[in-house]
Amino acid sequence: MDNNATTPLDPRVLDEMMPFLTKEFGNPSSTDHQYGLKALKAVDNARERLAKLINANPEEIILTGGATESDNLALQGVARAYSTKGRHIITCSTEHKAVLDTCRFLQTAGWSITYLPVDEHGVVDLEALESSITKETVLISVMFANNEIGTVAPMTEIGRIAKEHEIFFHSDAAQAAGHVPIDVDEIGLHMMSISAHKCYGPKGIGALYVRGHNPRIRPAPLIFGGGQERGLRSGTLNVPAIVGMGKTFEIARKEMGLEAQRLFSLTERMRQSFELNFNASLNGHPTNRLPHNLNMFFPGIESKAMIQSVEKEVAISASSACTTQEVEPSHVILALGFDANRAHGSVRFGLGRFNTDEEVDYATSAVSGVARRLLNIRSFETFTQPGLG
Repeated sequence: MDNNATTPLDPRVLDEMMPFLTKEFGNPSSTDHQYGLKALKAVDNARERLAKLINANPEEIILTGGATESDNLALQGVARAYSTKGRHIITCSTEHKAVLDTCRFLQTAGWSITYLPVDEHGVVDLEALESSITKETVLISVMFANNEIGTVAPMTEIGRIAKEHEIFFHSDAAQAAGHVPIDVDEIGLHMMSISAHKCYGPKGIGALYVRGHNPRIRPAPLIFGGGQERGLRSGTLNVPAIVGMGKTFEIARKEMGLEAQRLFSLTERMRQSFELNFNASLNGHPTNRLPHNLNMFFPGIESKAMIQSVEKEVAISASSACTTQEVEPSHVILALGFDANRAHGSVRFGLGRFNTDEEVDYATSAVSGVARRLLNIRSFETFTQPGLG
């Protein structure tokens, strides 16, 4: 129940990867012989599959080690390449730390960053966005779908604003790619970060879409060496993982529609049960959210206590997988205008392709049982306090 953190590898993806983990060992940069040519063909095929998913050209797909690296390449790459045009970036207060921490680093290098507010559903304020634009603004970076609450951003509207002001538009789509339809041309994106392991692919592989025309954008590289990936990301390509990512997004393109319907039905079933039995409240947008994401606030219950008390085979989380070691409340829940009490009482459920209806019912029952015990303990402790009862 924590598929927003990561997903199991689809067996069909593993089957396609296996030859390149064993007998097909060629380096796609060494094309003087058949081994390298076979590897290059496999990489090109994967690039085409990913491009089809987002309506891009294959040569606009830059292969990276994951969405965090892609975010860094997008933001730092633009900062290095376009600083003469301006030194201002606009982003959102609910972004993933891969974007927020990169922006904070750029601030130490003299860049000005605007962190846009969101409403109670996690939707970015478009008026605040447009009013934040100055003659120094070179980039807008807003995530496609939030990793904690699942809210999908108004991407087309942001793209329109960016186009009107001739500003580059980047989006972290790690949670969205393969789960909801994406058309980079229709939206007007210039760069977009993608990760395979959020969509039943292997870990350690991702991509950055980099627009090649109307206008062409050319971020500066962060990694130098052999000049692979149009010079933007040097290093020997991870062919087995790239092949796996290609298969991952080919499957997603064909199956995401029906999958989304099924998963939204299941998350709604969980939501209604928690609302009815525990007066729980949804964090995020009620309809415009990822179909497999559910983030609920349980009044009177500490999320960490629930997570630690629930049966071990039921995996749920309190916040982003990248910040679960922190004791601070979720910056996303706080950005919605709620207090630390709500942040500490919120739990994220991430359903996935391989979750059955029976598993969802089992998890709902297990979480409900823990919630009742914790509420009973709280009631007992309150009743037995000195001076009470």
